[in-house]
Amino acid sequence: MTSLVTRAEVDAAAAVLAGVAVRTAVEPLAAVPGLALKREDTQPIGAFKLRGAFHAASRLAPEVRAAGLVTHSSGNHGRALAWAAARLGVPVTVVVPDDAVAAKVEAMAALGARLVRVPADEREQAADAVAAETGGALVPPYDHRDVIAGQGTVGVEILAQVFDVDRVLVPVGGGGLISGIAAALAGTGVPVVGVEPELAGDAAASKRDGHLVRWDRARVARTAADGLRAARLGELTWPHVEALVDDVVTVPEAAVEQAARLLHAAGVPAEASGAVATAGALTYPDLVGTRTVAVVSGRNADPTWVAQVLAA
Repeated sequence: MTSLVTRAEVDAAAAVLAGVAVRTAVEPLAAVPGLALKREDTQPIGAFKLRGAFHAASRLAPEVRAAGLVTHSSGNHGRALAWAAARLGVPVTVVVPDDAVAAKVEAMAALGARLVRVPADEREQAADAVAAETGGALVPPYDHRDVIAGQGTVGVEILAQVFDVDRVLVPVGGGGLISGIAAALAGTGVPVVGVEPELAGDAAASKRDGHLVRWDRARVARTAADGLRAARLGELTWPHVEALVDDVVTVPEAAVEQAARLLHAAGVPAEASGAVATAGALTYPDLVGTRTVAVVSGRNADPTWVAQVLAA
């Protein structure tokens, strides 16, 4: 049986990330009474992914790290790992799926990442091949114990910032963020609810059916929330979702767009993925109590999508 990440591991990650990751603010969203936003869009690379990427890279032995870091990513994790690699003084290669948002790809390159473009279905195998060829260390985007522990520091901060928080809403892609937050909140009695697009609802299907469900890549690629296009939860993240997450709900694309308009109007420049938890609050008002927190996971939006949504 897979052992779950513990609160002690998350606390240890928080010590590593002190002075590296921003302790992001929790701010009320006036348009939705009872709802507050955990502003992970204000991290240096514009997304929560910095936490897990830096923590995992820093835990590698120096001689292993020196051979370089390798990952596969559609954007935010690759950008985070490139940022971490620059800070640690090591090279990094990111295998990028061919449907990645151009602005995110450019941002990875700007941080010095070597990019390898492949079809979306081949990205995991290609990353394994690059690691084998270069001797670099693979730091996957979500299915890694140190990555999960790093992401869990979001949950530690929420507990410290919001007295008597009644629920936390978290976007779900591969499950690293929600697994970490759920591990941090385990035993506190605070429910953690995942939110994902209907068009990429594999995690909700897994939770409902009681076993890991995989959707086709082409199916999940339909959502504008490009950071949530994982075809399934990971072998490590799924047990966390199964055991520690209260529920996973899905939202239509129209709700994601509505949430994005609401957030942008409030001065929160969320990308589609970053608006999904707020979309959950709008779609399921019963999830919002008096002190509910929705995680805004990132701000690295596709400019074309934002322009279309805000013009609607």
